[in-house]
Amino acid sequence: MQKNNPVQQGENCRIGSQAVIGEGVVFGHNCVVEDGVTLGDHVFVDSNTIIRSGVTLGEGSSVGANCILGEYQMDFFRDHTPHIHPLTIGPQALLRSGTVLYSGSTIGENFQTGHHVTVREKSKIGDHVSVGTLSDIQGNCTIGNYVRLHSNVHIGQLSCIDDFVWIYPYVVLTNDPTPPSENFSGVHVHSFAILATGTIVMPGLEIGQDALVAAGAIVTHSVPDYAVAMGNPARVTADVRKIKNRATGQIAYPWRNHFKTYMPWQDSDFESWYHALDLDEKQHFGIENIETE
Repeated sequence: MQKNNPVQQGENCRIGSQAVIGEGVVFGHNCVVEDGVTLGDHVFVDSNTIIRSGVTLGEGSSVGANCILGEYQMDFFRDHTPHIHPLTIGPQALLRSGTVLYSGSTIGENFQTGHHVTVREKSKIGDHVSVGTLSDIQGNCTIGNYVRLHSNVHIGQLSCIDDFVWIYPYVVLTNDPTPPSENFSGVHVHSFAILATGTIVMPGLEIGQDALVAAGAIVTHSVPDYAVAMGNPARVTADVRKIKNRATGQIAYPWRNHFKTYMPWQDSDFESWYHALDLDEKQHFGIENIETE
């Protein structure tokens, strides 16, 4: 079913007669859109992309070539019969080529992926989340708002990542205390924490609010709020609030007081933005008791 404007499509596309297609939608070549798909207005879908039944993709989204949205879960391979597990992706998504999003997840607005990203089923992802090239979210995970995962990041099942977290390349969040087993225990990363390049976090641990885990650290014990942890095994070495910027000599952390690109306070500053929020909005971000200057 189409709205007023005709769909623009390349050669050899197969668009289900029961798919709901918004106005101004454009398809490349060889796209497959199954019945039961809903695409918002002004969506762009590049060539060789498959969108399976149960997918809802918000308006203004762009999908690169060779993506799969609504990838089958294991139940399909038991009987080769499609089982509908809805996948909802909010408006203004940017999914780069090779992205595979499994069915059965909920993803907020302004979601971005690099190339060849995988997000498994039963993931709940907030708004304004970015996942870098070759990163892998292994399902049954909860990721908050304004979280930025760089390239080659592995997020194990049952991980919980709160709002405004930075995770740099080659970070691994593990989940099996006695591998191989079925007794998974996910890592919990609290708001404003930073995991630097090459960090490995052992199962079931907590990375505290505003904590900074240094590059290459192997985290075997939970890290307190505002702590700097480094080494193998990682040990707390300082309070992040005492670290100075080498170039300016100014206090560098909490980083929210000095960095605003892509953040909701980019037009002002964190403190002004924070104090303008009502209690419900602060609770939405999980920052009702955050420290301000």
